[in-house]
Amino acid sequence: MGVLFATFYDRLMRSAERRSLGRLRHHLLSPLEGDILELGAGTGANLEHYGEGVRNLTLTEPSASMRSRLERKARESEHAERVRIHDARAETLPFEDASFDAVTSTLVLCSVRDQAKALQEIRRVLRPDGVLAVIEHVRHDGASRFLQHSLDPVWRLCADGCRLIRQTGQAIEDAGFRFEQRTSPALEPGTPFLRELLVGRAVR
Repeated sequence: MGVLFATFYDRLMRSAERRSLGRLRHHLLSPLEGDILELGAGTGANLEHYGEGVRNLTLTEPSASMRSRLERKARESEHAERVRIHDARAETLPFEDASFDAVTSTLVLCSVRDQAKALQEIRRVLRPDGVLAVIEHVRHDGASRFLQHSLDPVWRLCADGCRLIRQTGQAIEDAGFRFEQRTSPALEPGTPFLRELLVGRAVR
């Protein structure tokens, strides 16, 4: 399933990127500076949105199928000389404490196996004044919440472990972060089970 998901991922996301997701990525990521760690970088959708202030860009991607596409895109990126790619999961990051000025997660914390452990690792590798920047789809508290719960088991199998019902904003706060900025735009107006996004910057 991982190979199939990687093959069609960019195609599946194309509409959302055009409608709003690309703009949200750019707004969130372009101001970041210093040593940046991106979790689950996938096929490299974020690469074009990082700004000139990036000193080093460390990307993790545990899926071999995704990583091969990420490596190709990274070589073509304007950040190519600053990029390092690692085969690593968010729950077991192979980096020293306080290594990064910012950690980014875009549509990743929905699919990590242990969200609480991943957030502990993020907190560990961030410097004391570091920032966690996120774009995540989350459980909707309106009527579509029931649809999300119904579809979650099937969606998880089809979408490489992605969960529809995680309350990621609360999990981030429970891990010891405080949101400086937080908005909840819609991802795709016509997709009721992917109704709400969490877009924000949080500090330790």
